[in-house]
Amino acid sequence: MDDDKLDLLLRNERYPRSARYSARWMVDGAMGPNPVWQAEALAEVMPLEAGMRILDMGCGTAMSSIFLAKEFGVEVWATDLWVKPDDNLRRVTEAEIEEQVHPIYAEAHALPFADGFFDALVSIGAYHYFGTDDLYLGYYSRFVKPGGQIGIVQPGLTEECETLPPPGLEPYWKWDFCAWHSPAWWRRHWEKTGLVTVEVADQLPESWQDWLRWNEVCDHDGGTPGREEAQMLHADGGRMLGLSRVVARRESHARLDE
Repeated sequence: MDDDKLDLLLRNERYPRSARYSARWMVDGAMGPNPVWQAEALAEVMPLEAGMRILDMGCGTAMSSIFLAKEFGVEVWATDLWVKPDDNLRRVTEAEIEEQVHPIYAEAHALPFADGFFDALVSIGAYHYFGTDDLYLGYYSRFVKPGGQIGIVQPGLTEECETLPPPGLEPYWKWDFCAWHSPAWWRRHWEKTGLVTVEVADQLPESWQDWLRWNEVCDHDGGTPGREEAQMLHADGGRMLGLSRVVARRESHARLDE
């Protein structure tokens, strides 16, 4: 697809900062729903200040890390297991932001950081792969300073279902979608630990439409229109699917024993 047409199709008035970035750059680094839009949505409710140290957990192709560093002047440790740091370093170098974004290769349960090293932790489209474990927040939250924030945006449900797959989505449902949860579920899941206070737990406005638009444009650009995920979003029509956003603050008194 022509790059100008791609820019036009992916211009999103809800995300004006993201509109300053090449749609071709975003599409070529695609892994799941648009991470740049999601990062901008998270930053709307999670104040970021220049000089802050940020962990971007499960950063994929580091587009969210590059966006946050460029837009807010933060220093980001772009951490992922599926994408090698050499590949992400190339993208960081092309963005001319090597001093602010540090690609790291690590598994979510073996993070090579000191306790309290970060001012904030973010995860875009990845936290459900490891964070549904009841005990994971106790491990993960130790890396942010007391009083620091933890924020995620990812695929989720509008409300929990007693049985899966949700009615009407049986032809499209994959077993690992069981890790998709509602904002209310994430609020309970985090607050029951007593380690954090959840400040935001919502679904991004019109997120299923943004998710669908992104998939359709990426599929068309890749020469494979009408792929299964887009079909699923069409079939659901926003009834059960969307993007969940959650922001919490680590309690200053929380004790994180080994």
